[in-house]
Amino acid sequence: MADKERAKFASKLGVILATAGSAVGLGNVWRFPYMTGQNGGAVFILIYILCVLLLGIPCMISEFIIGRHGHANTAQAYRMIAGRSVWSLIGYMSVLTGFLITGYYAVVSGWCLQYLWASLIGHLQGDPEYFKTYFEEFSANPVKPVFCLTLIMLMTYLIVKNGIRDGIEKASKLFMPTLFILLLVIVVSSCMLPGASKGVEFLLKPDWSMITSDVFLSALGQSFYSLSIAMGCICTYASYFSRHTNLTKSAVQIGLIDSFVAILAGLMIFPAAFSVGINPDSGPSLIFITLPNVFQQAFSGLPVIGYVISFMFYALLTLAALTSLMSLVEVSTAFCEEEMHITRKEATLLVVISTSIIGVLCSFSLGAYDGLQLMGTPLFVIFDFVTGQIFLPIVGFLTCILIGWFVPHRIVRGEFTNWGTLYGGTLFHFYLLLVKYVCPICIIFIFLHQFGLI
Repeated sequence: MADKERAKFASKLGVILATAGSAVGLGNVWRFPYMTGQNGGAVFILIYILCVLLLGIPCMISEFIIGRHGHANTAQAYRMIAGRSVWSLIGYMSVLTGFLITGYYAVVSGWCLQYLWASLIGHLQGDPEYFKTYFEEFSANPVKPVFCLTLIMLMTYLIVKNGIRDGIEKASKLFMPTLFILLLVIVVSSCMLPGASKGVEFLLKPDWSMITSDVFLSALGQSFYSLSIAMGCICTYASYFSRHTNLTKSAVQIGLIDSFVAILAGLMIFPAAFSVGINPDSGPSLIFITLPNVFQQAFSGLPVIGYVISFMFYALLTLAALTSLMSLVEVSTAFCEEEMHITRKEATLLVVISTSIIGVLCSFSLGAYDGLQLMGTPLFVIFDFVTGQIFLPIVGFLTCILIGWFVPHRIVRGEFTNWGTLYGGTLFHFYLLLVKYVCPICIIFIFLHQFGLI
């Protein structure tokens, strides 16, 4: 598609909010707090921020370069920058990764929608065992999760089918400020609870004795996954950037927003948890089993406030899930629209239906139908494992090698400096050093660590 015919974001604010919305998802609001709880609190956060600077931002800039250079869907953008070499296959793998992630991510997004409704009608009341039973029975139900999944995918379709400016950008300008407001209100409420200072101290006061190689590698992995790297989202959004967009500045701004939201999520959860004597390190069950109990206990003296906070929290989660779903669906929509030469509405509908089918199968595998399990492992878990622990690191690693070692440096420098209109110099050489050596080594460490090899 010619550059002049391709849609672009209407404003710099739209670029930042939409791309930040892609990065800011359940990984920030859900995974980051429990990872922080399991890995020493403030020390983990400091190492995480360092890893974002050394790994996340350079990887993001690399995808920006590929996406804007091609001004096309991710697969075509990689073909254009890699030529007809085998390296062009990275783009197809990236699109496939984003497509598969969309399916099972929609399941969790549907759970958020269900909990939003449950908090609204007052069903999130009871003892810890009640919350555990509620989640287990709901996630294993053959109908309710599928209904919620279908509803949130319909919402995503209605946004993405309208294109970049009238769909994704407009939605991002509404959703992201709302997300920040909800987050700040809950943070203030949480930090005002009796005994909340212990949670704030755990989050902001480093205990240097907690530093271990495992904490460092966990922070490294979180910095890679939380920025939506290697799943096509960053590259696809960059294809809608104008030639005047400062790629480095945009990557830094998005990295800061992403880290800021993650830290605020910690300030939202830790003070409330510590105020009732619960350490939020309970892993994936945190937001659906542990936190409803935390909010109920923390605000037991003011049940109306507890009701409002619970509702706002799950509204926040749903918005975070929706902004990420928008970007994931856009990856495959752009691919189908341009490779299959169909209209955007047709492409969006095709993607939403096909990924929803994957989502339904993943949902069924969690208890409704044992036949959707492989050696006792649900299809949901298999999709999560294959995409998150195999595909993403491979795509990220190969992208760094492609940009650092095989794409002519004049092209990389040209995109990095907006073809000489921005200062490159030392900053470009530092970026190239990171993407050639530091980032690939870091990704190898992530890959080995998650398989327990180091």
